Amino acid sequence: MEAFRFKLLTPLLLSLCLVVPLTLATDVKYCDKNADYAVKVTGVEIIPYPVARGKPATFSISASSGKAISGGTMVIDVSYYGWHIHSETHDLCGETSCPVSTGNFVVSHSQELPGFTPPGSYSLKMKMYDADKNELTCIGFDFEIGFGSSMADS
Repeated sequence: MEAFRFKLLTPLLLSLCLVVPLTLATDVKYCDKNADYAVKVTGVEIIPYPVARGKPATFSISASSGKAISGGTMVIDVSYYGWHIHSETHDLCGETSCPVSTGNFVVSHSQELPGFTPPGSYSLKMKMYDADKNELTCIGFDFEIGFGSSMADS
């Protein structure tokens, strides 16, 4: 009977091991650890993880603010093994609901990376500015792009 239970549980445990890594809450570091940023970031969730080339990926940044934010921008810089490779600027209100009320909020950015994106270790630095161009926060975190690609799926 024990051997039978083990045979039934093994596929279940293996499937859970495959599902769990599809999302990751990653460690976030402030750009200036001594700064008192108006927006405090509590975490980043990346789905799927690792990010798949040629497939959509979502970066959800959980944060809180002590003041309402009527609008602004997000500037994202991406590095590959330490080399700066990409920058983009987004309207903050396109990534979260504006105005942002005092308290907790989530900034969510989805993007599909080209199928030719090299797999490996990447670093992302995100700065958030209010409508008057005052820096609200600056964070950095690492993420991985896997070997999977939709080019092989076509």
